[in-house]
Amino acid sequence: MSHENRTVTAVGARKAIKKCFAKKRPLFLWGPPGIGKSEVVADITAEMGGYMIDLRLGQMDPTDIRGIPFFNKENGKMDWAPPIDLPDEELASKYPVVVLFMDEMNSAAPAVQAAAYQLVLNRRIGKYFLPDNVVIIAAGNRESDKGVTYRMPTPLANRFVHIEMKPDFAVWQDWAVRNNIHKDVVGYLSFAKQDLYDFDAKSSSRAFATPRSWVFVSELLADEDTDETTTTDLVAGTVGEGLAVKFQAHRKIAGRLPKPEDVLSGKEKDLKVKEVSAMYSLVISLCYELKDALEVRKVDDKKFHEMSDNFFGYMMKNFETELVVMGARIALTTYNLPFQPTKLKNFDEFHQRYGKYILQANS
Repeated sequence: MSHENRTVTAVGARKAIKKCFAKKRPLFLWGPPGIGKSEVVADITAEMGGYMIDLRLGQMDPTDIRGIPFFNKENGKMDWAPPIDLPDEELASKYPVVVLFMDEMNSAAPAVQAAAYQLVLNRRIGKYFLPDNVVIIAAGNRESDKGVTYRMPTPLANRFVHIEMKPDFAVWQDWAVRNNIHKDVVGYLSFAKQDLYDFDAKSSSRAFATPRSWVFVSELLADEDTDETTTTDLVAGTVGEGLAVKFQAHRKIAGRLPKPEDVLSGKEKDLKVKEVSAMYSLVISLCYELKDALEVRKVDDKKFHEMSDNFFGYMMKNFETELVVMGARIALTTYNLPFQPTKLKNFDEFHQRYGKYILQANS
């Protein structure tokens, strides 16, 4: 697969996958490493109330799909024992849909691809038949991604609808704030969107930035119990040396920002640190704090609206339009926080100044 192929974001991939599932048409999801191909499939399966079977074909032998022969004493003939990983009728009857996800398909040896071919082509292999509610999706890296790949046989390729997925910052940011990815990671990448993904197949670097590796960085930062040098070493080993230096410099400045709880309580009204990347981290922190106050600490309605009023007021006073719109979009659209405009003193001014931008951002 070359870079001349039409590409889609995770949102476009989701729509295509759902359509193919509805038509029981096998789909092949191409894309570079670390951009969340398997996560998209898992999310759709969960939405449908289904069950996903993840077959890593790159680590399998032909017998893992075809099964193994054994001597059947009852009829005196050779018979086949089907593999345990493939769904039987009993499993399939428990779910509205079973997703058979053949990951790393083009990393599988030709003999394994040949075994998968019959399953994809005929929905059967030997005496084994796929239950009716099983849908097939495969995934793999492109040949240009420097991974171990084998050219897919043309008859097998022709059985699939082919979709190539690309990383997209807006989609990732929406996912990240829903999943509480570390504020410094989301803040830094909101400022430096191009650093979400910097994989270069020609580079000799072992570590490179992908949506997946930034999630690893978030996990490394979660405990705040590691010294700065060790943290820099770990971040460099996750997203590469250059980005680690930039990211740690961002964190140092972000560390001088006011605490989000002090902003939302009204204790802090002015922002002395004017470094733009740090401001992005503060916006994310304020959104996280406001959501946690409502959903985790269960503050009452009066307290929530006092905090929300400080949220809008502080952003309007201290941030540029782009930052205000980002914060409001996350709070209003991504988190769907239950603001009641009549209980917010700052809302009329906010709506007058930024309402049209919020509508544009959500269109």
